Amino acid sequence: MEYFLGIDYPTLWYLVIGLLFSGYAILEGFDFGAGAWHLFLKKDLSRRVAINAIAPVWDANQVWLVIGGGALFAGFPVMYATMLSAMYVPFMLFLMFNVLRAAAIKFRSDEEMLWWRKTWDIIYSVSSIMIAFLLGVVLGNILQGFPLGENHTYQGGVFFSFLNPYAILVGFTTLSLFMTQGAIFLLLKTEGRLHARLTLLLKKGMLFFIITFGITTLYTLIFIPEVTETFRNNPIYFGAPILSFLAVANVPRLASKKKYMLALVFSSLTMALLLGLVALQLYPTLLISTIDPKFSVTIYNAASSQKSLGIMLTIVLIGTPLLAGYFFFLYKTFNGKVKLDDTSY
Repeated sequence: MEYFLGIDYPTLWYLVIGLLFSGYAILEGFDFGAGAWHLFLKKDLSRRVAINAIAPVWDANQVWLVIGGGALFAGFPVMYATMLSAMYVPFMLFLMFNVLRAAAIKFRSDEEMLWWRKTWDIIYSVSSIMIAFLLGVVLGNILQGFPLGENHTYQGGVFFSFLNPYAILVGFTTLSLFMTQGAIFLLLKTEGRLHARLTLLLKKGMLFFIITFGITTLYTLIFIPEVTETFRNNPIYFGAPILSFLAVANVPRLASKKKYMLALVFSSLTMALLLGLVALQLYPTLLISTIDPKFSVTIYNAASSQKSLGIMLTIVLIGTPLLAGYFFFLYKTFNGKVKLDDTSY
């Protein structure tokens, strides 16, 4: 087993993938959240402003998904294949809604007809909601585990088995967190009546999140006690959920003081900490087998060769500063309130 800084290569790659998907959740979180609020904005001008708030960054944010998916395939090909077999339907729906959402952003303002814009508005908003919900559904299923047999073969249902109560709860929790993130981001990019409208929507989004988060947490503790086993065995890990609750509590406090940038930071921190909780709970398992633990997919039985992981970690060390610099430049360039002009959507 190869090591770097005292950490074995599979664990390092586990951390890399976790960081990539955390970046995707944070950046695309306000993207999808902004889209989820779209139909709550009544005026055409307000909807144009909301779309143009994310216009310079929405497609760049998807880079994190592409890199994360590639990293998962390259580092843990067994996990990639098994999860796609188990979650084929939600992943196909996820791709379909991503295509529809991109088309809606591009085509929505190309024509002046009312029916044309309303159609694409509905497609854009519904697609954003469904993408956020499906991401949560997949996460909920990963936390519960899958019926995996020998050679990590999926032995469950195909079409609707992914829609179990816990996965649906996690789906709504994810959606509510993304909607909170989206409302905060739009508040940073808008002014006037639209800004006032979004202030009210943010309050509803935070209430939605607090309710769903509370119900999901209670359901987890009562019906899926094994999720907390790692924390009971390692009391030091309880620092992570404590920090998560503090981050969640800070969002409404900062929003009430109109400190929206800090509120966005803490809502992003909430996402990162919650995903960190998932990572701590699962490690070193990637996919839990509900049939027999010996059939579970772990970072060790799913990893590529040590040489492959070493080469890819070298690429990560080179590419990370470049990626960080690109996104810093992108968000710095398009900082400030939205102003519509001839180049706007």
